[in-house]
Amino acid sequence: MATLVLYTNKKSPPCRAVRLTARALGLELIEKEMTLVSPQHTIPVLDDGGTIIIASHAIMIYLVCKYGQDDRLYPADIVKRARVHTSLHLDSGVIFSRLSFLFEPVIYSGKSYFHSDRVEHIRKAYRLLEDTLVDDYLVGSGLTIADFSCISSISSLVGVVPLEEEKFPKITRWISRMKELPYYEETNGTGATELAQFVLGKKEANAAQYL
Repeated sequence: MATLVLYTNKKSPPCRAVRLTARALGLELIEKEMTLVSPQHTIPVLDDGGTIIIASHAIMIYLVCKYGQDDRLYPADIVKRARVHTSLHLDSGVIFSRLSFLFEPVIYSGKSYFHSDRVEHIRKAYRLLEDTLVDDYLVGSGLTIADFSCISSISSLVGVVPLEEEKFPKITRWISRMKELPYYEETNGTGATELAQFVLGKKEANAAQYL
């Protein structure tokens, strides 16, 4: 097998989704920690012996299709696969995009507060995810790459916009289920906490400039 090199950042949700997938497949990655951009001007980027794959969803699908022993993480069944893609789009189009919309003014523009409307959009994203979870995982009773994608974003968001367990019991149970994965903390949990703490710390530092 060719050497798998991942250009990544520990705090980045899409990068963590790829790391979760690789560990679930039992793959060893050479990780090159980046800051904002990689040589290909984005992260994550996978270099598989000279084959370059860009974007987290594409990388996860590529890894499962090429190296997976079965199709459990990315089902061959056309209906299940459609549901996987629906949940991947839920993350990229709603959850992660709203995370970026909330975090970026604090990180890049020196804002010392979170816009209330953007916080409300996060809570609406929680509701969409809650309604999507009709089983143990996003696509039935088995773990898929859709879970990896969504948990990578949600696990950082809940550290900034707290999840009300009584309002979102299915998400709460799903998060607990994901945390039971033996590789969860190393591949996702630590980085998710670091991102949330970084954003909150940046918010406080920005506020201090106005004192």
